[in-house]
Amino acid sequence: MTPSARLSAAIALLDEILDRKRPLGPALADWGKANRYAGSGDRNAIGNLVHDTLRVKASAQWIMGWRAEAEASPSEVDTGSREDDALRTQSGRAALLGMLRLLRGMEAEAIAALFTGERFAPAPLSGAERAALSAADLSGAPAHVRGNYPEWLDAELARSFGEARVEEAAALASRAPVDARVNALKLIRLKAMEALGHLEPEATRYSPYGLRFKPNAEGRAPYIQAEPAFIKGAVEIQDEGSQLASLLAGAKPGMQVLDLCAGGGGKTLAMAAEMNNKGQIFATDNDARRLAPIHERLTRAGVRNVQVRTPKGKEPAKLDDLAGKCDLVLVDAPCTGTGTWRRHPDAKWRLRPNALEMRREEQRGLLAQARRYVKPGGRLVYITCSLLDAENGAQIRDFLAANPDFRVLDPAANARAAGLDSIGQHRDVSGLGLLLSPHRTDTDGFFMSVSTRST
Repeated sequence: MTPSARLSAAIALLDEILDRKRPLGPALADWGKANRYAGSGDRNAIGNLVHDTLRVKASAQWIMGWRAEAEASPSEVDTGSREDDALRTQSGRAALLGMLRLLRGMEAEAIAALFTGERFAPAPLSGAERAALSAADLSGAPAHVRGNYPEWLDAELARSFGEARVEEAAALASRAPVDARVNALKLIRLKAMEALGHLEPEATRYSPYGLRFKPNAEGRAPYIQAEPAFIKGAVEIQDEGSQLASLLAGAKPGMQVLDLCAGGGGKTLAMAAEMNNKGQIFATDNDARRLAPIHERLTRAGVRNVQVRTPKGKEPAKLDDLAGKCDLVLVDAPCTGTGTWRRHPDAKWRLRPNALEMRREEQRGLLAQARRYVKPGGRLVYITCSLLDAENGAQIRDFLAANPDFRVLDPAANARAAGLDSIGQHRDVSGLGLLLSPHRTDTDGFFMSVSTRST
C-alpha cells in the first residue's frame, strides 16, 4: 500500500471507531481480515496512525475547526464553504489531519502531497484545511482539549492534579514502552540483559527487576514473547508501575497471601518471586475467564507456592477457610483504567460517567469482602490503574471511616521499607497512598495504598 492509501484506510477505521464507539483492537482485527492484501508492514503502519490519532484526538480536531457540536449539527460549524463543511463533518479525517500536524510535525504542504484524491488517496485538502494546518492554533483551547481527554472528566482530573492536569493527561497521550520483569526465581537482571542484549534493553529507573524496550520511530516495539528468555519463564511482560505496586505490597517468604483480583496473574507471579516460592498465595478472581492464563504462566515461571481458586459459573470461589488468616490481602481493583491510556488510547473516548460509578461500586464491594480475610496485624493492599481520586483516595477514606480497626501506613515509610525511597514522594492528593503516572514516574498510572488491621 502507498502512504496515501494507508491514510485512507486509517480515516475509514477512525470514522468507524469514533462513530460506533468500537474498541480499537477488534476494529483493527476486522479490517485486517477484510483486507488480506495488506501486508504486516501496512497493518502496523495503519494501526500506528490510528493509535496516534486517538492519543491526540481532541487537540487534533480542535486545530482543524472540529467541535463536538459538529456531530449533532454540522451546519453550526462555520467553515467558509459547502465543500469545506462536507469535509469538516468527517471526524476521522479532521482528527488524522490534526495528528499529522501536531504529533508527527508535518507541515501543511507535506500533508497536502499525500491528500491528492488520486487512486486510493484521501480527497485533496480544502482551503480551510490548509489554513488550519498552517496555523495549528491551540490558543484558547480548554484544558480537556490541550490534555486530550473527555470534557466530563475535567473536574475529576482537576481533583487529582489541579492545574497540573493538562501536563499529566498530555503524558498519557505519549507512546508507551514495553517493560518486562525479570523472574528472580530463574535469572538475575544482569543475565537477562545479556540474553536480550540484541533488543537493546535498558534497566528501569525504579524497579530492581525491570527491563525497558523503547518503540522505534514507527512505533514498533520488540516482540518479547518470541524470545527464549520469555518462553523459558525468565522474563514476564509487566509495566514498571505494576512491578512497583507488587513490591510495595510487601509479600515476604512464609506469608499467607490472598490475591483477590488476580486476573492473568501478573502481580501474583511477582509476589511469588518475592516470596522465593515459600509460603502460600491464593489467587482468585470473580471472572474465571480472566484467570484462565494464570495456569500456564505459573508453570512457565517455575512458581510452586500458588493455589488458584477458580469460581464455578456464577458462584464465587470458596474462600471461607481464609477468613481472618491472611498476612496480606491484595485488591487490584477493577477501575476506569485512566492510567493505561498510553496503551489503550481508544478507551478514554469510550469512557462514560456511569462507568465510573459502576467501578466505584465494585471497588467498595471488594474492599468490604477483602477485610474479612486480613488477620490482626495483617496488611490490606488496594491498587488501581486509575488516576482519579474518586477511585483512589476517596475509596480509602470511606473504607477507613467504616472500618476503624484499619489504619493506613504512611506511603513514604512503606516505600522506604520496600527499598523504593525515590517513589515515596509521589503521594496522591488524599495523602493516603502513592500515585504513579507517565508524567511523574514514566510508568503507567497506578494508585496504591496499604492499610493494617489492628484487631
